[in-house]
Amino acid sequence: MRFDISSPGFVLKENAEHKVNIKRMFNAIAPRYDLINHLLSCGVDIYWRKKAISKLNVSENSLVLDLACGSADFTIETIIEKKCSVIGVDFAQQMLICAKRKIKKKKLNSFWLLNGDGEQLPFVSRAFDGVTSAFGIRNMASIETALGEMHRILKENGQALILEFSLPAFKPFRKLYLFYFNNILPIIGKILSKDKNAYSYLPASVKKFPAVDEFVIWMKEAGFRDIQYWKLLNGIAVIYKGIKD
Repeated sequence: MRFDISSPGFVLKENAEHKVNIKRMFNAIAPRYDLINHLLSCGVDIYWRKKAISKLNVSENSLVLDLACGSADFTIETIIEKKCSVIGVDFAQQMLICAKRKIKKKKLNSFWLLNGDGEQLPFVSRAFDGVTSAFGIRNMASIETALGEMHRILKENGQALILEFSLPAFKPFRKLYLFYFNNILPIIGKILSKDKNAYSYLPASVKKFPAVDEFVIWMKEAGFRDIQYWKLLNGIAVIYKGIKD
């Protein structure tokens, strides 16, 4: 399948300091990223990814972009389950090195990895049948800009599938979850990752991320229609799906 890619150079524009800090953090924790995630979530993040990919309706001939692909768990799951071609994009080079190693170990084909900025994707418009992002869009300096780019690179009626953290709706569970999130997770994450900021950033970024209803509005404003969402584990994570209008 042919597609056009321009120069993948990383360009700092607005909110440059945020981008630099996030890029540094993910490069630093890349070698231990998968282990820490699986431990801190007790492995439930693996199920969440499988559940999300099951909502993606693409064929074997489709081309899918995995935005902020990180170590490529979502990329790998998409290739295995949907048998389609996938391009993974992330601006943290060390994450991509880990991703390439994992994909080759599984002997998977039909994939490409690219170092790029999710707010300025190096692809022509209307190039992809689907675009996915797992736990990555909240790390963008401008989430609205990233949603706009997801919309731009999709073909007509293309699908956007986003898996992202949220806060539980049930108040007693929410209180318990926030205690773990604010007090226990950062300590364990710091010990395992050897990065003092990485897992303190996680709770802060989730709290700052828009609530479900608000994020649905953001997707609509970016040009998506027929938006659906599914809450996982009382809303700790949410799957969003929209169609390019």
